[in-house]
Amino acid sequence: MSLAVERLGGAAVAFLLYCCAAAAAAPSDTAIMADKPPKLLSEFGFFSDAHAQVPTEGVVPFEPHTALFSDGALKFRFVYVPEGKAARYVADEAFEFPVGSALIKSFAFPADFRSPDEKVRLIETRVMLRHEDGWQSWAYLWNEEQSDAELKIAGAKVDVATIDESGEPVSFTYSVPNKNQCKGCHQLAGEIVPLGPKARNLNFEFQYDDGPANQLEHWKEAGLLEGLPAPMTAIDAVPDWRDESADINARARAWLDVNCAHCHRREGPASNSGLYLTWGEAIGPALGVHKRPVAAGQGSGGRLFDIEPGEPDGSILNFRVESTEPGIMMPELGRAREDTAAAALLREWVSSLR
Repeated sequence: MSLAVERLGGAAVAFLLYCCAAAAAAPSDTAIMADKPPKLLSEFGFFSDAHAQVPTEGVVPFEPHTALFSDGALKFRFVYVPEGKAARYVADEAFEFPVGSALIKSFAFPADFRSPDEKVRLIETRVMLRHEDGWQSWAYLWNEEQSDAELKIAGAKVDVATIDESGEPVSFTYSVPNKNQCKGCHQLAGEIVPLGPKARNLNFEFQYDDGPANQLEHWKEAGLLEGLPAPMTAIDAVPDWRDESADINARARAWLDVNCAHCHRREGPASNSGLYLTWGEAIGPALGVHKRPVAAGQGSGGRLFDIEPGEPDGSILNFRVESTEPGIMMPELGRAREDTAAAALLREWVSSLR
């Protein structure tokens, strides 16, 4: 934003933003398919009101039942599939999206988590774009005015200060990933792939503007998804890991699947660890139960097994999830803080194992 515009005041800025939003009536397929990504997020045309995260026509919000922890950030997720095309249903992995599709995820923090809808500061928006030769992933950093976000290939560090749900002040440095870090988490069998849009994590009711609906059925009816099997009861579903009424094993496994299994799986970057934390993995050595680590170092905390049933204080998994020390903490990217609620859940889960 220029100094001249700043001097015009908030009303003029709001008017200019309104004009920009009005001009972006639909996503730009040209921007999505460009060899080089646009410098500004607004050039994609994903939002009619970017700061409020109001999508343009054809851009559909969605939410996983259990989400990846990213320092506690609020997240706003959207999918775009070109008109006349549809994603293909896959039972156990992310859906197969057609060329020209986009997945959009914004990260934000409110001034006070006790009022999460007020004074929300957008930090970054990540976009994944499906090209002919595969997926491209880019991070955009929001400006101070919260009017637009700029491409940051090298990533960025952002100081965040907020108040948590208990009323305590929290300050930390949030990391916007660089291009290689995006690849590190989204790599599967040598290719960049989406992580979030999996049937088991979308198979629940979401509150759309026109009312609640199962997300998978909504995607099908909107023409975004084809090949959805019937009946719906045949499709697996993970719980919200925060739902204390759900089975503790399912809650813990859902959290591990989303937060750890993008690396800790047979086709993932951490396959050489022999620790596989995907949702469908049977409870046993591959899941870490009575499994010794491949390489014992400071990351083991002096503990002998990845998971020692009944003993969270003797389990490497608990030690690494509870740490915030680089080189020890897991997941190793995407957080500077401990997910204390999840750590407590995993302690309870390991304690329940026999």
